[in-house]
Amino acid sequence: MTMDRNEPRPPLVLLHGLTFDRRQWDPVRRELASTDPGRQVLALDLPGHGGSPRRASYRMAEVAEVVHDQVTGAGLAQPVVVGHSVGAVVATVYAARYPVRGVVNLDQILLPGPFGAVVRQAEPALRGPDWRRVWDGMLAGMGIESLPPEAREIVTTATDPRPDLLLGYWGEILHGSDEGIAAERRRDLRSIHQRAIPYRWVTSSEPPARYLDWLSEALPEIMVTVLPGGHFPHLAEPATIARLLATG
Repeated sequence: MTMDRNEPRPPLVLLHGLTFDRRQWDPVRRELASTDPGRQVLALDLPGHGGSPRRASYRMAEVAEVVHDQVTGAGLAQPVVVGHSVGAVVATVYAARYPVRGVVNLDQILLPGPFGAVVRQAEPALRGPDWRRVWDGMLAGMGIESLPPEAREIVTTATDPRPDLLLGYWGEILHGSDEGIAAERRRDLRSIHQRAIPYRWVTSSEPPARYLDWLSEALPEIMVTVLPGGHFPHLAEPATIARLLATG
């Protein structure tokens, strides 16, 4: 995802992951200030997170619409939308519906797969007093212990897990089928492809061949960057992510 440096660089819109807030982007924003000075950067709180009001529904299309209202309210046009985890799903849905110059997906597979099965199995617990055990169990597999001290502090403090967020943002998994979600994401990716929007996926491990085939069929020009590590590449290696964003 490169551009002529003589042209104005598109603004960056940064979307955090589930239960977190815009403070997750502080290390990347510091790096961008020196790597790409003058670049417009907007880090948002997703609906229901941080200072953003709660909603009765967190359907992806509705969340993308709220994000678009925030983007246009900030006077930005055709940004590069950067999303981490569920924020990358939002970024993908956003790019399929609104004008953008690019998408960067940080460590998010767009199909439910095994994760969807785990969420569906956990639904009764998520609706009861034991919901926090489910979320803490998921966090335990995200490589938080290997993060630098500041990053670990951000992950543990810039967060507000709640059942309404988990059930709401995972609603399409809980109430839809894998086939239906795959069809919806395929439509999103084909819209992105038809409009020649660059899309980069930064993944912490080599992608499964079957998933990569599905992804490439819908989005043949996708750029895949493998950055070994845990689930938080923007916190583990903010300088690397800032350099990547500075090229788009």
